[in-house]
Amino acid sequence: MADQVWDKSRLPSRHVTVGPERAPHRSYYYAMGLTEQEIDQPFVGVATCWNEAAPCNIALNRQAQSVKKGVSESGGTPREFTTITVTDGIAMGHQGMKSSLVSREIIADSVELTMRGHCYDAMVGLAGCDKSLPGMMMAMLRLNVPSVFMYGGSILPGKFKGKDVTVVDVFEAVGQHAAGNMSDEDLHALECVACPSAGACGGQFTANTMATVSEAIGLALPFSAGAPAPYEDRDRWAVESGKAVMELIRRNIRPRDIVTRKALENAAVVVGATGGSTNAGLHLPAMANEAGIRFTMDDVVEIMRRTPYIADLKPGGKYVAYDVYKVGGIPVLIKALLDAGLLHGDCLTVTGKTLAENHKDVVFPTDQDVIYPVSRALSKTGGVVGLKGNLAPEGGIVKIAGMKTLRFEGTALCFDCEEDAFAAVEQRAYKKGDIIVIRYEGPKGGPGMREMLSTTAAIYGQGMGEEVALITDGRFSGATRGFCIGHVGPEAAVGGPIGLLRNGDRIVIDAEKGTIDALLSDEEWAARRAAWKPRRTDYNSGALWKYAQTVGPAHLGAVTQPGAAAETHMYADQ
Repeated sequence: MADQVWDKSRLPSRHVTVGPERAPHRSYYYAMGLTEQEIDQPFVGVATCWNEAAPCNIALNRQAQSVKKGVSESGGTPREFTTITVTDGIAMGHQGMKSSLVSREIIADSVELTMRGHCYDAMVGLAGCDKSLPGMMMAMLRLNVPSVFMYGGSILPGKFKGKDVTVVDVFEAVGQHAAGNMSDEDLHALECVACPSAGACGGQFTANTMATVSEAIGLALPFSAGAPAPYEDRDRWAVESGKAVMELIRRNIRPRDIVTRKALENAAVVVGATGGSTNAGLHLPAMANEAGIRFTMDDVVEIMRRTPYIADLKPGGKYVAYDVYKVGGIPVLIKALLDAGLLHGDCLTVTGKTLAENHKDVVFPTDQDVIYPVSRALSKTGGVVGLKGNLAPEGGIVKIAGMKTLRFEGTALCFDCEEDAFAAVEQRAYKKGDIIVIRYEGPKGGPGMREMLSTTAAIYGQGMGEEVALITDGRFSGATRGFCIGHVGPEAAVGGPIGLLRNGDRIVIDAEKGTIDALLSDEEWAARRAAWKPRRTDYNSGALWKYAQTVGPAHLGAVTQPGAAAETHMYADQ
C-alpha cells in the first residue's frame, strides 16, 4: 500500500503539494526530510494534547509515534502537532477552573486552524483529559475529513490501606482532614499514592465517560479506549488507528457519515448505562452542533432517564476504568446494550462496519460484577437525569447513580461564587437541610462555567453528603456525587431565576419527577426580577472575556459558534 499512487485532485493537500506553483511549499517539506513519494501521499494530521501539565496527557507523545507508524505503513504521510489542555484536577477549586470549559473550544479551534492552514487530508486525534476528548471530536466533525479518535488511556488505581483509591478520594480526604477525622500524616500518605501512573482519572468521570462515548458513537476503534495509559496495548491500538484512517481516506468515510442523530442517541445511552458524567449533557450537544444536528441537553437526559444503569463504576459505584478493561473493555458494555435492543446497531463506525457488526463476536462475561446484563440492571433508570421547573426553565442536570434518596426539600443558602461557598463549607457554616446555591458561575457569568468538585468533595469528607443539596449554574465534576444539580439555566448572569433566590427560600428538588422549584409566588418572582441588576465579572479582557461574548446557553452545549447548520463551505471539500 505504501507505493500506491494517489489521485490528489479531491484532497485538500493538493493545495500545498501539487503543481509547479507549489514548489516553494514542497521545499519546506524537503527541509523536514520528506521524500518525493511522501509528499505525493495524503497528509494525515496526528493531533495530540500532549503536555507536562498533568498525568492525563503525559503519555500521548509516545502514543502519537505509534499512530504515525500505522499511517506510514498504510501509504500516508503523518504530520504530528499538539494543542493545549487545561487539566481539571489541577485547575479545580480556584480561578484557574474558569479556563477549563473554554479550553474545549480552543482545542477545537486550534486543531481546525492547524488542519486548514496546512491542508491536511485526514486526522487522528489523541486526547486524555476531560475537555480534550470532546474538543478533539468536535474538530473532526467540524472539518469532516476522514478521522479516527483515540483515548490516551486512564490512570491505574492507587492503593491506600489495602483499598483502591483515585484522586477523588484525595479531594474527599481534604474534607475529612478539615473535620478532624484524618491526620496530616494520612492525608500526605494518601496524596503520595493516589495517582500512581500516567493517564486520566480512573472513575467514570468526564474523561472515561467521553472515552466510552468515543467507541459507542463510532469515532474510535472498538477496544481502543480500554487499556490504561502505561500499557503497551495502547501503542498497538495507536498503530491500528493510523491504519484505519488511511482506509477511511480510501473509502471517503467521514465523521458526519458516522455521527448521525442515531449515533448521538447511542452515546447518550452509554452515558446513562455507566452512571457517567453530567458533563456529557454539555459535550454531546456541542458535538452535534458541529455536525449540524440539534441535540440538546433535554434530548440527552430524556434518553438517560429510560436507560438502565448497568456498570458499577465510581463515583456512584465501586469500580474504575481499569476494572472495565480487565473484564473485556467497553465492547462488553456495548454488547450488553445491543443484546437488549437499547442501541442502534446499524450505525456506521470508523471500521467501515456497523456497531452491531463490530460487536457480533463479543462474549459477555458472566464471572464478573463490574458490568451487569440489562436483565439484572443496578437500576431501571440511567445514572443521570434532567430537572425542570420555575428555578430552571431551560433545565438542570443531576447524577443519581448510587443515590439513596431522589427527593430533597430545604432552604436556600446563596453564594455568588464558588470561593465563598467553599469557605462556608470549610467553616461548617451550613446545616442539615440546606440547599447551597452557587451562582454567577455559568458560561457567561463565570465566565467559563466552573466545576465544583472541591466544594462537593469537602461536604462528603465532612460526612454531610446526604444531608444537603447543591444547585449551580456552573458545573459539577464527573467525579461529584450526592444531590448536586448543575447546568441550571438560564444562568444568573442573564437574569435566570437562580440569580433571584434569597437565603431562606424553600426549594423542592424531585429527581423522580424531574422537577426543581422554588416555593415562590408569581408576584414574588416578578418583583425580584424587576429589582435584579446585571453583575460584571473581573474578566474584561483576554480569552475569558472573548468567550463570554460569544458563548451560548448550557442546554445547547455552551458553544461559541453556529456549527454546521450555518455552514456554506466545508473544509473537507475545499
